Amino acid sequence: MDAFLLINAVAFAAITIYGLYLFAKVVATRVAYIRLGKKSEFDRDFKERLRRIGKIVFGQSKLLKDKKSGTIHVMMFYGFILVQFGAIDMFVKGLSPGNHLPFGIFYPGFVFFQELVTLMILVAVVWAFYRRYMEKLVRLKRGFKAGLVLLFIGTLMISVLVGNGMAMLWHGHELTWTEPIASSIAFLFSWISPTAAMVWFYIAWWVHTITILTFLVYVPQSKHAHLIAAPINVFLSKRVPGKLKKINFDMDEDVNEEEISFGVGKVEDFEQYQMIDFYACVECGRCTDVCPASGTGKMLSPMDIMIKVRDHLTEKGAAITGKSPWVPAYAFANTQGNQATAKNEAAATVQSASLIGDVITEEELAGCTTCRNCEDACPVNNEHVGTIIDMRRYLVMTEGKMDQDVQRAVMNIERQGNPWGLSKKDRIKWREQDESVYIPTVKELKKEEKDFEYLFWVSSMGSYDSRSQKIAIAFAKLMNQAGVDFAILGNKEANSGDTARRIGNEFLFQEIAEKNIKEFNKHDVKKIVTIDPHAYNIFKNEYPDFGFEAEVYHHTQLMYDLVMDGKLKPKKAINQRLTYHDSCYLGRYNGVYDPPREILKSIPGLELVEMKRSKENGMCCGAGGGLMWSEETTGNRINVARTEQAMAVQPNMISSACPYCLTMISDGTKAKEVEEDIGTMDVAEILALSVVLEQEQQTA
Repeated sequence: MDAFLLINAVAFAAITIYGLYLFAKVVATRVAYIRLGKKSEFDRDFKERLRRIGKIVFGQSKLLKDKKSGTIHVMMFYGFILVQFGAIDMFVKGLSPGNHLPFGIFYPGFVFFQELVTLMILVAVVWAFYRRYMEKLVRLKRGFKAGLVLLFIGTLMISVLVGNGMAMLWHGHELTWTEPIASSIAFLFSWISPTAAMVWFYIAWWVHTITILTFLVYVPQSKHAHLIAAPINVFLSKRVPGKLKKINFDMDEDVNEEEISFGVGKVEDFEQYQMIDFYACVECGRCTDVCPASGTGKMLSPMDIMIKVRDHLTEKGAAITGKSPWVPAYAFANTQGNQATAKNEAAATVQSASLIGDVITEEELAGCTTCRNCEDACPVNNEHVGTIIDMRRYLVMTEGKMDQDVQRAVMNIERQGNPWGLSKKDRIKWREQDESVYIPTVKELKKEEKDFEYLFWVSSMGSYDSRSQKIAIAFAKLMNQAGVDFAILGNKEANSGDTARRIGNEFLFQEIAEKNIKEFNKHDVKKIVTIDPHAYNIFKNEYPDFGFEAEVYHHTQLMYDLVMDGKLKPKKAINQRLTYHDSCYLGRYNGVYDPPREILKSIPGLELVEMKRSKENGMCCGAGGGLMWSEETTGNRINVARTEQAMAVQPNMISSACPYCLTMISDGTKAKEVEEDIGTMDVAEILALSVVLEQEQQTA
């Protein structure tokens, strides 16, 4: 027996050391591949980052948005952490028969708890198998690799239970309530001899040992690398959601012009923190499941973008560093990644592959509305939109490629400051819609030696689009009614630059931002209010990178404050059944969900009903990312799909707080031929009907 135990211990030590070596080698190769990327800037707000770890990693907050899958994951996540103590206990039993972890009088309670945890994990495994292979959720992949982890975990749990049951028979222990499952197994096999029980114990023991070490080596070279990468990714993700990084266009004079490129044209151009995204991807499909482009038949799948770039990084990283991505190397000699580690044809093929074209198509990049629903749904905080826009930047600024309709809009913005190419001198004409409303320009107030508190940024939509002009007028009426001192820039207002930046023309955006900031500083602007969530987001979150900071308000935020302070009093009943559509740039980008709803709730007679997809999970209208100016040629129209979701709650009216959204939803009601039955209005217009018209009646 002593000889057996010695051989067993030596074999255990050898295989454990080998397994740990392979694990460390795989992790080291992935780190080497990530280091090929550009170094990332990092702010040291550790308190916020640790809070995020607590909420997302340990609180599983994003996973629990899907209650069923989230519950399964919570059971596996915490169960797998807790059950490791049971694994250590089993190793002790195999290396030193008759002994166990030294928990003294608490040991019976420990083994009872371990059995409950083991059983919980087995339930989660069966449930997960059912969800993937029998319920067949569309977002989940099916196949051997997809279910391999369930096989690993199930084997680990069963081998522990069988091993503990056989140990009871081997050592002649009595059946006990503290080990109900192991005792049941021992009872069923009570007819076998102690020697046979010992043999079966060590079979279960070695199955458990080899499985756990195999799982350890499998994890970093599979989608389960997220077990390592996800906590790091959550910690390093951007503090301001969706914020784009600034490109420095000041080039060194010694740089060869042919080597100059902007954006991401090859995988090494990504920043290192972005590369962690690729290995953190869980392949759960939540991002693609909520993507408006994917959901309406477009080529784009945020998950596929992550997976394809990850696989490309792995293969190219192997070719550049010479480090084999798959171990043990002898078992994966025929894979392209391992073959690419040598200076051969496979390596040359991988290195010559184009990131945009061979790996990711231009059509995929063009389909993104930048709504960030994918990022909100992602349980590991992957930032798909920034990755997509970085590749768009390369196409636009280095390759000079852009959709013709979008290119026309961007050129018009560059020349006339608006996407339609209308005259700059006509920007102020929207005031003529209702000359009874007091809408001064900063220049006019200066002549009168008056000050203003808020600069009202009307936006190109509010200035030129006839439907959006009504929103601007309604909001100005409300500010007049509440006694708010405001002014507009008039013909000096330009474009915020959001369209140019999101479509990939960073150079034009920076020119626009520089001119706008100069104008803001000229008039000592301290507060900005706007009806445009895109302008609101870019002024609030991205202009500070260019030296401008001010208090920025969306018009619903200011109206909410005015209503709560009693300066605006909704009195006239609006007897409508209304549903509210969330703007992505107001909601997911900035967390503004309640103010518009509270305003609507304050209006007498108004019945507010929520769509199935609302707030954080609200679906995009299809206008974001510059796609307002292009035509959808593939699949169904996003705005029509969103309108159908609104129609499902049978409203008389659909409201929004964004001129882009309102235009898209209005077009959706026309496409569904329900425009006569379902009205579309901005929150400001509805509030104005309840507040301003009542005041007008009193003064009539």
